[in-house]
Amino acid sequence: MHIYIITGASKGIGQALCKQLLQENHLIICVARTKSEELIQLANEKNDKLVFLEYDLAKSYGLEALMGEICRHFPEQLQSITLINNAGVIDPIGRTENNDSDAIIKSIAVNLTAPMILTSAFIKQFHKYQIPKKVINISSGAGRNPYTGWSSYCASKAGLDHYSRVVSEEQKNVKNRVKIISIAPGIIDTGMQGRIRASNKKDFELIDRFVEYKNKGMLSSPENTAMKLIQVIESDDFYELEPVVDLRDF
Repeated sequence: MHIYIITGASKGIGQALCKQLLQENHLIICVARTKSEELIQLANEKNDKLVFLEYDLAKSYGLEALMGEICRHFPEQLQSITLINNAGVIDPIGRTENNDSDAIIKSIAVNLTAPMILTSAFIKQFHKYQIPKKVINISSGAGRNPYTGWSSYCASKAGLDHYSRVVSEEQKNVKNRVKIISIAPGIIDTGMQGRIRASNKKDFELIDRFVEYKNKGMLSSPENTAMKLIQVIESDDFYELEPVVDLRDF
């Protein structure tokens, strides 16, 4: 059985990934703050295997235990394990001197600390498994370009990219290695984009550009993005990819 662990699974790209990966011989383990009844119902209708674990990824102290809970749902026979660190938050939006300290802490916790701890626990837990093991970190172009008003988001995604580079180096010569990539998916029509468009121009100077993306139909759908991500993850040359990539290059 192929195992997919997906964070931020209740909406956006995460939910779209779960829907498309629901199929025979797959077990989808969803992690999010709130359950998606839509996903649970779909899995029941298709008679496919899905587990939903409610957890707030900002609570860093419990993430290793969360990975242990995830493992308890595994069947005996495993063919591959894939961790998709998809959950993310855009807030706080605004100049860094105006950012609330709790919002900064939450941003780094969800966007960077959670993927780091989950990846660490993943590698530790499965290092003896002689099956394909993959970690997919959902990054952003904001981690590669500075945007005024997004200091926490940009910093956390830049950290995620570089963390992925380091882990990739560490795993190069490891027996039964884990292949890790950090992939920017492009500009997607999700709730995060809605939050960006609802922000204040004083806080985010480029808001007009993002409103235009929406008005001109320039945003990719979560469904199309999920489909392309799955194609990359399941491609024959996945293990040859650089650790930091952009989905728009495929």
